[in-house]
Amino acid sequence: MNPCHAARAGPVRADGNTAIVREEALSATRPDRFSRDVVVIGGCGHVGLPLAIALAARGASVAVYDISEQAVATVNSGRLPFAEPGAAEPLAEAVASGRLVASTDPELVSTAEHVVVVIGTPVDEYLNPDQTAIPEAVGASIAHFREGQLVVLRSTVFPGVTALVEKTFAEHGVAVDTAFCPERIAEGKAMTELFELPQIVAGRTVRATERASRLFRLLTEQIVPVTPEEAEFAKLFTNVWRYIKFAAANQFYMMANDHGVDFERVRHAITHDYPRARDMPGAGFAAGPCLFKDTMQLTAVTANNFALGVSAMQVNEGLPLYVANRLERAYDLQDVTVGILGMAFKGDSDDIRSSLAYKLKRVLAFKAGAVICTDPHVTVDRTLRPLEEVLDRADVLVIAAPHTEYRGLRVDKPVVDLWNLLGNGVRI
Repeated sequence: MNPCHAARAGPVRADGNTAIVREEALSATRPDRFSRDVVVIGGCGHVGLPLAIALAARGASVAVYDISEQAVATVNSGRLPFAEPGAAEPLAEAVASGRLVASTDPELVSTAEHVVVVIGTPVDEYLNPDQTAIPEAVGASIAHFREGQLVVLRSTVFPGVTALVEKTFAEHGVAVDTAFCPERIAEGKAMTELFELPQIVAGRTVRATERASRLFRLLTEQIVPVTPEEAEFAKLFTNVWRYIKFAAANQFYMMANDHGVDFERVRHAITHDYPRARDMPGAGFAAGPCLFKDTMQLTAVTANNFALGVSAMQVNEGLPLYVANRLERAYDLQDVTVGILGMAFKGDSDDIRSSLAYKLKRVLAFKAGAVICTDPHVTVDRTLRPLEEVLDRADVLVIAAPHTEYRGLRVDKPVVDLWNLLGNGVRI
């Protein structure tokens, strides 16, 4: 069978029939020494938990291992520890049926035939990736892995890390198959894209590739087999390509704005029924836990010879500074209260990781008389104020995250609207 054209089951039906069929298909050849189909290490986060829910929804017996006791307790109660549209109901159903369970006990790793590792390559305070973090984490947990398991690396890794993980298992005498199957979902769209996007599968051996392909055919009909090294670069290139496109748009925005021209009107003129510019994004803060980090990883891969990536970082990370400087030129900021609308790193999300809204807040704290912030989705920041209070107290508003709640907002004070949510352009 062509791995790119394998049959795919439809969505799980209310009576659970699809789930039962899928479970039998996955578990039919499961060795007796394993009591579960899948365990997800780091499985209570934004990448691991949607995958665990999706696999459970397709009938797999899934366990989630995570070191956060609070997150584990939340999942075991059938509730999400963060916002992810479309995930709440299938999570509750999977927990109630026993198809999904979470634990802080690392021994859980030994119970499943397939082990999905959701640990990425971290970047230190000097923006250098730690290539040894994942192999060391695997090595520290080596006692919990079992012969015959398939170990799937899921998060972005530095090129060559898959080989280091394979070497780690070999040095410890643990006979497992290893594959790198990178996630490519957009936060907030996981429960759609896990079932619709092609899945890149990279195994060193035919058996590893076939086993990983079989696992992910629970979710999608399109499997794209490549080598581990090709997959590592594919994942990095995907994120960095998006980051560079955002940087180009933000640089264009600053150019147009400095010349008194509305970039959004220019962009509309360029993209309207013109296919070669259809993918030009609008201006706005480009942040989050992956795009910047992965650009720095590629910079390290090239021995700091990735000028395009460094320039993209300077543009995107510099946009909050540009906004603050433009406000400083337009107003006597020492006497102005600035209200920031939206502190999440992206629209309609509750995730504040690497959010540039907080960078803008820090910059304005030194320049403005006061800075007050609001966000209808973020629950972890106790300094946030209700929208009505911010609208009432602020002299100038900045829409930092394009939440749906801000679309068409009617106010009688100046608004910096990089996303053009109000339809009045994006000039400052």
